[in-house]
Amino acid sequence: MYSAGLRVSEAIKIRMHDFDLDRKMIMVRQGKGQKDRYTLLSEKLVPILKKQLALKKPGDYLFTGTGGCGHLTPESAEKIIKKAASLACITKNISCHSLRHSFATHLLEAGTSIRYIQELLGHARLETTQIYTKVARNNLQNIKSPLD
Repeated sequence: MYSAGLRVSEAIKIRMHDFDLDRKMIMVRQGKGQKDRYTLLSEKLVPILKKQLALKKPGDYLFTGTGGCGHLTPESAEKIIKKAASLACITKNISCHSLRHSFATHLLEAGTSIRYIQELLGHARLETTQIYTKVARNNLQNIKSPLD
Protein backbone atom coordinates (compact mmCIF):
# COMPACT_ATOMS: atom_id res chain seq x y z
CA MET A 1 0.00 0.00 0.00
CA TYR A 2 2.81 2.39 0.83
CA SER A 3 4.94 1.69 -2.24
CA ALA A 4 2.03 2.15 -4.66
CA GLY A 5 -0.34 4.48 -2.83
CA LEU A 6 -3.12 1.92 -2.82
CA ARG A 7 -6.39 2.11 -0.91
CA VAL A 8 -6.93 -0.96 1.27
CA SER A 9 -9.89 -1.94 -0.93
CA GLU A 10 -7.59 -1.87 -3.97
CA ALA A 11 -4.63 -3.66 -2.36
CA ILE A 12 -6.66 -6.66 -1.24
CA LYS A 13 -8.08 -7.16 -4.74
CA ILE A 14 -4.77 -7.08 -6.64
CA ARG A 15 -4.35 -10.23 -8.72
CA MET A 16 -1.14 -11.72 -10.00
CA HIS A 17 -1.88 -10.68 -13.59
CA ASP A 18 -2.11 -7.02 -12.47
CA PHE A 19 1.68 -6.72 -12.17
CA ASP A 20 3.82 -5.55 -15.08
CA LEU A 21 7.30 -6.34 -13.81
CA ASP A 22 9.02 -5.03 -16.94
CA ARG A 23 7.40 -1.59 -16.74
CA LYS A 24 7.35 -1.60 -12.89
CA MET A 25 3.63 -0.84 -12.86
CA ILE A 26 0.53 -2.21 -11.14
CA MET A 27 -2.87 -2.14 -12.81
CA VAL A 28 -5.51 -1.12 -10.30
CA ARG A 29 -8.80 -2.46 -11.63
CA GLN A 30 -12.11 -0.95 -10.65
CA GLY A 31 -10.72 1.38 -7.99
CA LYS A 32 -12.84 4.05 -6.36
CA GLY A 33 -15.41 5.28 -8.84
CA GLN A 34 -15.04 1.98 -10.73
CA LYS A 35 -12.03 3.41 -12.62
CA ASP A 36 -8.94 1.57 -13.75
CA ARG A 37 -5.50 3.15 -13.38
CA TYR A 38 -1.81 2.33 -13.26
CA THR A 39 0.41 3.02 -10.28
CA LEU A 40 4.02 2.37 -9.33
CA LEU A 41 5.62 -0.98 -8.57
CA SER A 42 8.69 -0.70 -6.36
CA GLU A 43 11.87 -2.27 -7.69
CA LYS A 44 12.38 -3.76 -4.21
CA LEU A 45 9.20 -5.82 -4.54
CA VAL A 46 10.05 -7.42 -7.90
CA PRO A 47 12.07 -10.38 -6.47
CA ILE A 48 9.28 -11.15 -3.98
CA LEU A 49 6.63 -10.93 -6.68
CA LYS A 50 8.61 -13.21 -8.99
CA LYS A 51 8.50 -15.89 -6.28
CA GLN A 52 4.76 -15.37 -5.83
CA LEU A 53 4.18 -15.50 -9.59
CA ALA A 54 5.88 -18.91 -9.68
CA LEU A 55 3.56 -20.21 -6.95
CA LYS A 56 0.24 -18.74 -8.04
CA LYS A 57 -1.96 -18.64 -11.12
CA PRO A 58 -2.41 -15.33 -13.01
CA GLY A 59 -5.96 -14.86 -11.72
CA ASP A 60 -5.07 -15.54 -8.06
CA TYR A 61 -5.16 -12.74 -5.52
CA LEU A 62 -1.81 -11.59 -4.18
CA PHE A 63 -3.28 -11.49 -0.66
CA THR A 64 -5.54 -14.48 -0.15
CA GLY A 65 -8.09 -14.87 2.61
CA THR A 66 -8.47 -17.65 5.10
CA GLY A 67 -8.06 -21.07 3.53
CA GLY A 68 -6.60 -19.57 0.34
CA CYS A 69 -10.04 -18.74 -1.03
CA GLY A 70 -10.95 -15.22 -2.09
CA HIS A 71 -9.06 -12.13 -1.04
CA LEU A 72 -8.01 -10.79 2.33
CA THR A 73 -10.67 -8.69 4.05
CA PRO A 74 -10.10 -4.98 4.76
CA GLU A 75 -10.40 -5.74 8.48
CA SER A 76 -7.66 -8.37 8.28
CA ALA A 77 -5.41 -5.97 6.36
CA GLU A 78 -5.92 -3.31 9.06
CA LYS A 79 -5.02 -5.85 11.77
CA ILE A 80 -1.83 -6.81 9.90
CA ILE A 81 -0.79 -3.13 9.59
CA LYS A 82 -1.48 -2.46 13.28
CA LYS A 83 0.52 -5.54 14.31
CA ALA A 84 3.44 -4.54 12.06
CA ALA A 85 3.42 -1.03 13.55
CA SER A 86 3.43 -2.51 17.04
CA LEU A 87 6.32 -4.85 16.22
CA ALA A 88 8.24 -1.86 14.84
CA CYS A 89 7.58 0.01 18.12
CA ILE A 90 5.58 2.70 16.31
CA THR A 91 3.34 4.29 18.90
CA LYS A 92 1.34 6.49 16.51
CA ASN A 93 -2.09 5.27 15.48
CA ILE A 94 -1.34 3.70 12.09
CA SER A 95 -3.89 2.48 9.53
CA CYS A 96 -3.82 1.28 5.95
CA HIS A 97 -4.76 4.80 4.88
CA SER A 98 -1.72 6.15 6.75
CA LEU A 99 0.45 4.27 4.24
CA ARG A 100 -1.39 5.81 1.27
CA HIS A 101 -1.09 9.26 2.83
CA SER A 102 2.65 8.73 3.45
CA PHE A 103 3.13 7.64 -0.18
CA ALA A 104 1.63 10.90 -1.45
CA THR A 105 3.41 13.09 1.09
CA HIS A 106 6.82 11.52 0.45
CA LEU A 107 6.44 11.84 -3.33
CA LEU A 108 5.47 15.48 -2.92
CA GLU A 109 8.40 16.16 -0.60
CA ALA A 110 10.72 14.51 -3.15
CA GLY A 111 9.57 17.00 -5.78
CA THR A 112 7.06 14.91 -7.74
CA SER A 113 4.46 17.02 -9.51
CA ILE A 114 1.12 17.05 -7.71
CA ARG A 115 -0.56 16.23 -11.04
CA TYR A 116 1.41 12.96 -11.28
CA ILE A 117 0.54 12.16 -7.67
CA GLN A 118 -3.13 12.81 -8.49
CA GLU A 119 -2.96 10.24 -11.30
CA LEU A 120 -1.17 7.65 -9.17
CA LEU A 121 -3.71 8.01 -6.37
CA GLY A 122 -6.66 7.90 -8.74
CA HIS A 123 -8.12 11.19 -7.56
CA ALA A 124 -10.68 12.73 -9.91
CA ARG A 125 -10.12 16.21 -8.46
CA LEU A 126 -6.82 17.95 -7.82
CA GLU A 127 -8.31 19.47 -4.67
CA THR A 128 -8.41 16.01 -3.11
CA THR A 129 -4.70 15.52 -3.77
CA GLN A 130 -3.89 19.00 -2.47
CA ILE A 131 -4.83 17.84 1.04
CA TYR A 132 -1.37 16.25 1.13
CA THR A 133 0.36 19.59 0.49
CA LYS A 134 -0.57 20.76 3.99
CA VAL A 135 1.49 17.95 5.48
CA ALA A 136 4.45 18.63 3.19
CA ARG A 137 4.58 22.36 3.99
CA ASN A 138 6.52 21.71 7.17
CA ASN A 139 9.56 21.12 4.93
CA LEU A 140 9.46 24.66 3.50
CA GLN A 141 12.20 25.76 5.89
CA ASN A 142 14.53 23.22 4.24
CA ILE A 143 14.28 24.91 0.85
CA LYS A 144 17.13 27.23 -0.06
CA SER A 145 16.49 30.49 -1.84
CA PRO A 146 17.88 30.55 -5.40
CA LEU A 147 19.81 33.66 -4.34
CA ASP A 148 21.62 31.64 -1.67
